[in-house]
Amino acid sequence: MTTRAGFVALIGEPNAGKSTLTNAMVGAKVSIVTHKVQTTRARIRGVAMEGEAQIVFVDTPGLFRPRRRLDRAMVAAAWGGAADADIIVLMVEAHRGVTEGVERILEGLQEIGKGRTVALAINKIDRVKAETLLVLAKDLNARYPFAETFMISAEKGHGVPALRKWLAGELPEGPWLYPEDQIADLPMRMIAAEMTREKLTLRLHQELPYQLTVETENWDERKDGSARIDQLVYVMRDGHKGIVLGHKGETIKAVSKAAREELEEFLGRKVHLFLQVKVRPNWLEESERYSEMGLDFKDGN
Repeated sequence: MTTRAGFVALIGEPNAGKSTLTNAMVGAKVSIVTHKVQTTRARIRGVAMEGEAQIVFVDTPGLFRPRRRLDRAMVAAAWGGAADADIIVLMVEAHRGVTEGVERILEGLQEIGKGRTVALAINKIDRVKAETLLVLAKDLNARYPFAETFMISAEKGHGVPALRKWLAGELPEGPWLYPEDQIADLPMRMIAAEMTREKLTLRLHQELPYQLTVETENWDERKDGSARIDQLVYVMRDGHKGIVLGHKGETIKAVSKAAREELEEFLGRKVHLFLQVKVRPNWLEESERYSEMGLDFKDGN
């Protein structure tokens, strides 16, 4: 039996569907999925099995023009994830086509893609006509020598099995990198924090979500098999704290309930989740916050 294993980096603009594709490939919710851009901060890896191959997905932050330290650290993490991978998959949204952002990524690929297998995945194909897709695929392939082009809908699953099968066949031969039943290499504390942050992002439609972060402060395994999880939500201003708490605390209660239910489903057991909101004006400049998110503080310089 010949086993294969390796890393696949999904790159693209924010909201291109990288997290949705990771989850579809892995068959579990490992990466945060919201309709807000820039929601994936850390390089979350999902592990998918395809025949005798183990595909480890590096779900990189979306590539965009960075303005703040956190932005710069996220972009550095995205290109770092691509540079470390065996295969790179560029995801482009069918209905948006070749944007300025996609052009910048194609430029970056000229350097990062050297000596690597790079595939193109045109996502959200259900949003455009077939002829538009063909023109877009031709245009992108004229700009970069992609090894293969896939037309997919990550959300609906169209084309996902074909992409997964192709990736499995392209990976180098070698032993598996993770136990077969392991789906992500992130510590559960971080996955739990990401789940809560997703619920906050969905609930709060203002600009606020980019100014907050969630940390799992304490994880206590109880004798009855349940877990007590204490989390801190850091915001930058007192006004933000009021928004997160909501009228009579109803926002934070709703967020806590939604996050707890998802955690219980994910862990398959009872969870007691406690959230506390704290004001930390400078959390975006604190190196330990970056470590918690799996980012390198120095990359933000």
